[in-house]
Amino acid sequence: MKSTSNLFFQLVILALVTITVSEPALSQNDKPLTLVVPFPPGGSTDITARTIQTKLAERIGRPVVIENRPGAASQIATQHVARSAPDGNTLLISFDNHSINPIVKPKLPYDTFKDFVGVSLLVRFPLVIAANPSVPGNNLAEFIAAAKKRPGFYSYASTGIGSLNQLAMEDIKRKAGIFVLHVPYGGGGPAIAAVVGNTASMTLLSYAALKGQIQADKLKPLAVTGAQRLPELPKTPTVAESGYPGFEAYSWIGAFAPAETPAAIVKKLTADFQAVLNDPEIKTKLSQGGFDVQASDGPTLDKYAKREFERWQQFVKTTQLNLED
Repeated sequence: MKSTSNLFFQLVILALVTITVSEPALSQNDKPLTLVVPFPPGGSTDITARTIQTKLAERIGRPVVIENRPGAASQIATQHVARSAPDGNTLLISFDNHSINPIVKPKLPYDTFKDFVGVSLLVRFPLVIAANPSVPGNNLAEFIAAAKKRPGFYSYASTGIGSLNQLAMEDIKRKAGIFVLHVPYGGGGPAIAAVVGNTASMTLLSYAALKGQIQADKLKPLAVTGAQRLPELPKTPTVAESGYPGFEAYSWIGAFAPAETPAAIVKKLTADFQAVLNDPEIKTKLSQGGFDVQASDGPTLDKYAKREFERWQQFVKTTQLNLED
């Protein structure tokens, strides 16, 4: 009986020592936190990641590295994070096509909703429809009138097949009864370059991604896809105001960890992201770029991503939109 009692106390002491050692080990992790961005520099996802990078590093007390892994409509980066060690050191900063890729590619090399756990829905934002200055019309209604006279003459650049900016524009095309050619690119930066260079007529991206080109008069805004006008573009109407009541389309950016990441680590990461996103300086910078800061918890992001999947899956099914490469 005495030996059993001694063994019990030894186990209790061992457990307490393990807890005492493991918790500081978690907080003293000096490895860099890598934020994997599925697109080249210059797009909305990259801008968001770089806006929070420095403050996040200060918050967690270790370096934060931005790693751009573009390609295959974000599948390369997503697969990389899905296969990364679930230690909280590698996160996916994903775009709206995180929800849309399962619609486009039923046989992905990962399971979108099983291989990841949400950390935080970072931002949500409407798209700005911006055109090359040579394109006719100073707003969407005027452009649509011109496009009806020349079917197939104009084109729009997206961030890839099945991206939200493709789906939003396809929805507008169907409502307006126009044909505008879709030209997919590998990210927001290349899409902007195509429109500025007049290789494509227009694109749909965040105001943050388009701001510099709009201010330099290299692009002109035609409409925004949100429910309200952007304060930064007070003269630019919404799509709903342009003759399509009820139209809304929002892009979003969220942070995901590999699914097997311990709950305690995910919870800590969530708190870190929320603190940084709610920092007045960061919040102002993002707001000025047309981003609506969300700073949600992980379960909220997971539910939002699934809801967006269901919405656009229904759209593709109803319209029989061809999303093949």
